[in-house]
Amino acid sequence: MFQRVLIANRGEIALRIIRSCKELGVESVAVYSEADSESLHVKLADEAVCIGPPPATNSYLSIPNIISAAEVSGAEAIHPGYGFLAENYKFGEICQSCNLVFIGPPAHILGQVRDKAVTKQIVQKQGIPIIPGSHGVVETDQEALSTAKEIGYPVIIKAAAGGGGRGMRIAQNQSQLLKLLPVAKSEAEAAFGEPGVYLEKYIEEPRHIEVQILADNFGNVIHLGERDCSIQRRHQKLIEESPSPFVNVKLRRQLGQAATKIAKAINYQNAGTVEFLVDRQGRFYFMEINTRIQVEHPVTEAVTGIDLVKEQIKIASNEKISFAQTDINLRGHAIEFRINAEDPAQNFMPSAGIVEAFNPPGGPGVRVDSHLYTGYQIPSYYDSLLAKLIVWGNDRVEAIARADRALSEFIIVGPKTTIGFLQQVVKNAFFNKGEVYTDFIVRRMQVV
Repeated sequence: MFQRVLIANRGEIALRIIRSCKELGVESVAVYSEADSESLHVKLADEAVCIGPPPATNSYLSIPNIISAAEVSGAEAIHPGYGFLAENYKFGEICQSCNLVFIGPPAHILGQVRDKAVTKQIVQKQGIPIIPGSHGVVETDQEALSTAKEIGYPVIIKAAAGGGGRGMRIAQNQSQLLKLLPVAKSEAEAAFGEPGVYLEKYIEEPRHIEVQILADNFGNVIHLGERDCSIQRRHQKLIEESPSPFVNVKLRRQLGQAATKIAKAINYQNAGTVEFLVDRQGRFYFMEINTRIQVEHPVTEAVTGIDLVKEQIKIASNEKISFAQTDINLRGHAIEFRINAEDPAQNFMPSAGIVEAFNPPGGPGVRVDSHLYTGYQIPSYYDSLLAKLIVWGNDRVEAIARADRALSEFIIVGPKTTIGFLQQVVKNAFFNKGEVYTDFIVRRMQVV
């Protein structure tokens, strides 16, 4: 096991990793930009190193600064969290060349999965359906138009170097495609440092279902059930739950088998997520592999009782997975709500400022992951995520009731937040019936 791990991230995920490190007896090193000097992850880590000015390109995306911080602090490994450099294969290669363990898949796997065309070819060879799309990054407008004509409109533009909804746009026709391509490329470059995008056929009214996997360095691969991430706004996930209200025992088995089959085919290592789109008939299509811990990982932890971050660290330190597939049983139902510093009344405009009061909910089955505290100044440079509310119940009905109660208790004074909007979703009849899909917010909440 490592003695000291550097966390190349900020906010709630940095705190989340620090907590797992403490329980494992591993020292943690936080990095922070000048804008985050008073952030909670800086206060709770064993050591903290400033890595630059507020813009992410000069701090959290600066590979030289992060490597230097690891070397001066004596860290043996780096946990990238999610976003920023979490899926950057060049970062993985540099870590390896500097004798630093990257807590995630090896660099060659990051590079392989990054090539969407190669990944899809591997998946197809396993007999798993894929969504029709471009053969890798589209380099020119003409190539994009040609691909769209071949697969048919509507098409979805996606960032090649990452996920999380960044650099993602839907084009219904040729003129929209030409208009949205530069927008998507600009977003992709801002979020991941690379402007490359690719195209896929857009399947209407799908459910976004993802399967959590763990794979060690000895060829053992297991899955930990699925998460339903269908409640989204502009491809940004808002609510996630496990298990999915749509997935039955047979479909869960098929999705799990497909996910582990894909992982074995690419010799995957560490934690990851295999993402699928599932249509009304229960037909599923492979979308992509996310080679990082996900924002929504706590719902899987809630229904399995497994600390995924601890497992990441153990696998990276060359330990075998300590449980088998037959040991994985989903218990109860968990739902996660992303609470963002945004104003729903003003088209979800970002809202920064000072947190004048912070009172998270509690009680049975309630977990809050957050870096907030009273008096904290929310920077305007980064993602708007303030907190994640995770509720657990014996079944979905109890989980929803618990969510309604917990959201009503949640107090954040100062910035505008999405708490009130999430309460509306919880009370929505279609949500309560489990009739959710990726355009739920537009169709059922009349929000664009």
